[in-house]
Amino acid sequence: MSDVKRVLVAMSGGVDSSVAAALLREAGHDLVGVTLHLWDADGEQQVGRCCAPEDRDDARRTCEHLGIPHYVLDERDAFRTQVVDPFVTDYQAGRTPIPCVSCNRTVKLTHLAEVARRFDATHIATGHYARLERADDGHLRLLRGRDDDKDQSYFLFGLPQSTLERLLFPLGELTKPEVREAGRRLGVPNADKPESPELCFVSDGKVGDFISRQGTPTTAGDIVDSSGTILGRHDGVANFTRGQRRGLGLGGGGARYVLRIVPDSAEVVVGDEQDLYDANLTATDAHWIAGRPVGAFQGEVRIRYRHRGAHADIIPSDSGFEVRFDEPQRAITPGQAAVVYRGDEVIGGGFIA
Repeated sequence: MSDVKRVLVAMSGGVDSSVAAALLREAGHDLVGVTLHLWDADGEQQVGRCCAPEDRDDARRTCEHLGIPHYVLDERDAFRTQVVDPFVTDYQAGRTPIPCVSCNRTVKLTHLAEVARRFDATHIATGHYARLERADDGHLRLLRGRDDDKDQSYFLFGLPQSTLERLLFPLGELTKPEVREAGRRLGVPNADKPESPELCFVSDGKVGDFISRQGTPTTAGDIVDSSGTILGRHDGVANFTRGQRRGLGLGGGGARYVLRIVPDSAEVVVGDEQDLYDANLTATDAHWIAGRPVGAFQGEVRIRYRHRGAHADIIPSDSGFEVRFDEPQRAITPGQAAVVYRGDEVIGGGFIA
């Protein structure tokens, strides 16, 4: 990083982005802190990381401590149209979206690459637990963070090379305890701040309630078994995701799990856990970090953020790819990202159809 003249640091107000900034400052870089104002609480809504006023205050206090300028950019309209509205639409269509992926490649990182030019910044830094490495052919390789429990490379598969070229991940080689210790050593004001919810604009996890607050009508429907027998009623398909067991409102009869959601009829189909396992998936809207691979290849595929990944054959196509797992995987869920790895390297990814 010796050639970096000025770095724009994305400051969420959390400990990770604060320590990333402090480490860069300690290394002698010229920094500008930028916080994106993405979402506002409304009524009894609660907001988490990147959204709450106290988070913006924490980002400001950190920048004051480091002696660097701090700016807040209003990106609420973009966040609504590019992240929240598609999130609501997907849930109403029976999918379980992963908004952090679209947020990173639209509202956040790709957009910040443009913002950086206004500040004459050559690079953008974030608190993501991920790494970048230059390949022999010149392109950048996106790698898992060293901390397996905090690795966030899964969310970054959609970033183009032009954005990766501008990015710095100061925490990529660190574990979370090491980050907190570095924060204490450097006097970061929020070094011991608790973890924030993973989904910043639905911090209580009640997606159905959130969607109702957006003024989107919900359609009640039946909960049925695989033969079509009605077992109960529900208030809307947005309250369910594949593999869900709790909150079905069905008494007795043993454990049941959501097998699939049929939005056209508003049916939620439930059944035994063994019926959740599949060996194949189709992914669409694919992005390949270094260009689409030629022909089928072997790798590991993660089907959700907390999934450790499973060995599979990957067959690329013009618009996506097919995955054939060596062993069936539990609850492959439409709308989630299927991210392809080779060892620590992210090859690419897409969205489960």
